[in-house]
Amino acid sequence: MEKKKILIADDEERIVKLVSDFLTASGYEVVCAADGREALDLFEKTGADLAIIDIMMPEIDGWAVTREIRKKSDIPIIMLSARAEEFDLLTGFESGIDEYVTKPFSPAVLVKRVEALLKRSTGQPLSGEEIKKGLIIDNDAFTAFVDGAPLELTLKEFELLSYLYENAGRVLTRDQLLNAIWGYDYLGDSRTVDSHIARLRTKLGDYGASHLKTIYGMGYKLEI
Repeated sequence: MEKKKILIADDEERIVKLVSDFLTASGYEVVCAADGREALDLFEKTGADLAIIDIMMPEIDGWAVTREIRKKSDIPIIMLSARAEEFDLLTGFESGIDEYVTKPFSPAVLVKRVEALLKRSTGQPLSGEEIKKGLIIDNDAFTAFVDGAPLELTLKEFELLSYLYENAGRVLTRDQLLNAIWGYDYLGDSRTVDSHIARLRTKLGDYGASHLKTIYGMGYKLEI
């Protein structure tokens, strides 16, 4: 089977080597760029099945690189950055990324995210996972399936769904969900939970309509 090719674009040599070593050990082919212009040149010449792109790079920043790739391809893109402000996340997703990973990070977990995004993009079931009815959560690969079909979830949507799944049958308040997923120091309000639940319900389709319940005046409950 042909190896999947991963493009890494980051001007931190240590980060590039760390990620490259882990991906190579996991069976991927890796091409590396030290700045945004080199990343676009490499993508033009060799292509890629997935890209991992830093924001702050010489020549062309990660947001611009993502927008250029999006003009030609819908490959999964992970943005890797030490910046974690809301503006950076929103700009990243508006540029067309699929996941946003903040430094420092676990390279082993990053490899799992790569695996999940690649399988999600090709519609493949998880390795060793038979197609099953209902909702299937794989926390190791950061992905979920409904009736065998992969769900296109952001990281926060996945974490929220996974937490609801772990607490299936329990009514969880907005504050409980906010603290569990966004943390006690999150400066937003409970409307963040509401908007994520609404998107989750839409992405879950008929399953979401019948299983993800709003308990008015209290919170939300997942029935499985």
